[in-house]
Amino acid sequence: MSDLFPRSQPVSGPLYVQVKQRILDAIRDGRWKPGEMLPSEQQLATEFSVSQGTLRKAIDDLVAQNLIVRQQGKGSFIATHTRDRSLFYFFHLVDDQNRRELPQSTVQKTRTRRATSAECLRLALPPGSSVLEIKRVRNIGGTPVINETVLLSADKFAALKGLSEALPNTLYQLYQEQYETTVATAAEGLRAVAADEEDARALDIEIGTPILEIDRTAFDLNRQPVEVRISRCRTDNYKYLNILE
Repeated sequence: MSDLFPRSQPVSGPLYVQVKQRILDAIRDGRWKPGEMLPSEQQLATEFSVSQGTLRKAIDDLVAQNLIVRQQGKGSFIATHTRDRSLFYFFHLVDDQNRRELPQSTVQKTRTRRATSAECLRLALPPGSSVLEIKRVRNIGGTPVINETVLLSADKFAALKGLSEALPNTLYQLYQEQYETTVATAAEGLRAVAADEEDARALDIEIGTPILEIDRTAFDLNRQPVEVRISRCRTDNYKYLNILE
């Protein structure tokens, strides 16, 4: 088998799972960059010494995980964090007609501070580490809908503090393009909370108004935490929608 796909660790399980892991290793090692087209299934099957059916099943799994994108008549590509990808895979607020629109973001402030022990645990940082905290308000159709706090490793993302208002709307695209960090998966917890003074000011609502809190941890291709994001959302005209397939 070619040295193009070195096996970092033995992988057990069905053959297609082993092939999937080898492809993931190649993506993590940067052999294929975001947006780059993969070799044909026939070429990859030959490279891995497996049938095209086995190879296709491995690719299917990666497509289902939104790590590979198939384009009809063109081929398979490493997924990139575009506006549309952020909208359909990582944003779940819709209006009363189930319409989804990516909000526009206004950064209120950025600062570096010492992380709490819980934050260090969630971001897999050594005790006593610092985090970069980004506060922003996200608007849909000109209406403030989300009061958001984003936490990142201050060491890894230190340069973002100087950008402040120049931070892009889709942060995952920035992580991928400038830090070679691809957000692959995320875990979210939801709960109903009452708006505090900061929420009321940011979202133009009364203190105590019921709102939805979305607590997310985003993970990279190596399943390491990249970001903690707390989104506190108005629910008078919006709801959380996640379609399970």
